[in-house]
Amino acid sequence: MQPINEIKLEFLSKSSNEAFARVVAAAFVSQIDPTLEELADVKTAVSEAVTNAVIHGYENSQGLIRMHCKLFCDAVEIIISDDGVGIEDIELARQPLYTSKPDMDRSGMGFTVMESFMDIVEVTSKPGEGTTVYMFKTFKSLIK
Repeated sequence: MQPINEIKLEFLSKSSNEAFARVVAAAFVSQIDPTLEELADVKTAVSEAVTNAVIHGYENSQGLIRMHCKLFCDAVEIIISDDGVGIEDIELARQPLYTSKPDMDRSGMGFTVMESFMDIVEVTSKPGEGTTVYMFKTFKSLIK
């Protein structure tokens, strides 16, 4: 399946860039005219993935976060990646309410939220090398 459009974006791992990434993803996806609810789903999933990269990936340092989006006639593929500390145990990290930062009042629901709003969420990571979150969503309202 060939994408009808594609973007790649790099930005610093600053909390303020989470809103920027969310808005860029929404603007990009809006080209195919999904419902407002579907657009909100994408924004929320991107927000969670970028927030994880900022807070967990780079902890107290700064680095680059990459967002790669491919748009199809009725779907979107979004990849958020970083070169941060990585995740030691992905299965544990994906458990609802698990957080590696309990002192920061983190809810531990990031992956659960992504999974509830996207059709596919895959996570790859290597300690010391970073994390990649692959997300895919089909817009049911656009399927003909």
